[in-house]
Amino acid sequence: MTVKVRFAPSPTGRLHVGNVRTALVNWLFARRHQGVFVLRIDDTDLERSTRENELAIEQDLTWLGLTWGERHNQSKRFDAYDAAAARLKAMGKLYPCYETQEELDRRRKVQLSRGQPPIYDRAALELTDADRAKLEAEGRKPHWRFKLDGKRVVWEDLVRGHCEVDTASLSDPVLIREDGLYLYTLPSVVDDIDMAITHVVRGEDHVTNTGAQIEIFEALGAATPAFAHMSLLIGADGQALSKRLGSLSVGQMRDEGYEPMAINSHLGRIGTSDPVELVASMDDLAAGFGFEKLGRAPARYDTADLDRLNAQAIHALDYATAQPRLAALGADLGEGFWLAVRANLSRFDETRSWVETLTGEVSGPALDEAFKLAAIVALEQLVPAGSEPTSETWSQLTSAVKEATGAKGKTLFQPLRQALTGRDAGPDMAALLPLIGRDRVLERLRGG
Repeated sequence: MTVKVRFAPSPTGRLHVGNVRTALVNWLFARRHQGVFVLRIDDTDLERSTRENELAIEQDLTWLGLTWGERHNQSKRFDAYDAAAARLKAMGKLYPCYETQEELDRRRKVQLSRGQPPIYDRAALELTDADRAKLEAEGRKPHWRFKLDGKRVVWEDLVRGHCEVDTASLSDPVLIREDGLYLYTLPSVVDDIDMAITHVVRGEDHVTNTGAQIEIFEALGAATPAFAHMSLLIGADGQALSKRLGSLSVGQMRDEGYEPMAINSHLGRIGTSDPVELVASMDDLAAGFGFEKLGRAPARYDTADLDRLNAQAIHALDYATAQPRLAALGADLGEGFWLAVRANLSRFDETRSWVETLTGEVSGPALDEAFKLAAIVALEQLVPAGSEPTSETWSQLTSAVKEATGAKGKTLFQPLRQALTGRDAGPDMAALLPLIGRDRVLERLRGG
């Protein structure tokens, strides 16, 4: 059996971290088993779906390295859904209902007041042809519900283990709205059948839905795929992930300088028994993936962990890889610059601030006059006009200033760093001095 999974985002918005984790786990499982990852665009809601969002989803997945083997749009498969609906109607498994939302709400309140479960009472099944004709003559259009068998549906979940859902405790799910729009459930099942999906991997908030969907698979005479329901994300404080963080889009994260492998490593490891650490490649991440490593407890999404992994990913970039991105930022001062600053970056776009530090105006503290004079004289002797500092110049300069003033340790190095960079900390000054250049070093010493 060839493993085949699907990720089915709706193009009514941008991908956020919760979406990406679902896509990533599907992709890793397929890659681990040399299977197929299907991108299935859930655009049956024609009014809310946009081509712009669809293209953004593709761009985000591609940027993350989550490439797909097949791609489908549900909006092009309405004929298949119509055929499946017709079969279910002919079987008496899909039946028309005419209640308004207000009427359904009133019934639920009555049921709750009587201590009864607030599930649909199947009153529509008691309607005669004449009743239905009268309601339609009044202008009512039916929504269509799937008639559940009211049995205990059982499956072995790849994450949660043994699962049971008693469909007698559920309302018959609405599959088609009054306006004819298909809701998620039926198109999902029909597509899973037609596309030969072997494993459905998604969040644990779909566990109850799975009981109803398995009955639809069976009603359509199809084999049921395997299911894996992952725990949901929580914040670092252990609380439910905030709306702001939960809606953080991949596009925003890309714009803020996060690296794809940092995001993938973070989302691929949280909620598992593996340490949350940077993984070198997608193949390495897939090789270590297994559903048995996913825990039942909520997965903790901690931006501090993501920032740590992101810094590690940047620190590992060689100049050849970084150069095109540096050029795009207008921050390419050569390999020496990249090797000097990369260990001080947590986001890639911070390189621009180091370019400004090296080439622009800086504001440092006023230097003691004797200290300043000693530094200027020493630099002019060490680096005559027409030449430039080397990697040896910093140690030679500090030695000369120490000998002339008696300053040492922090009182020697800190004032010089502040005067030359306007910063209290940063890359090795031996590497920065040649990048600042002789004339600018002298100018900054005199200004300080």
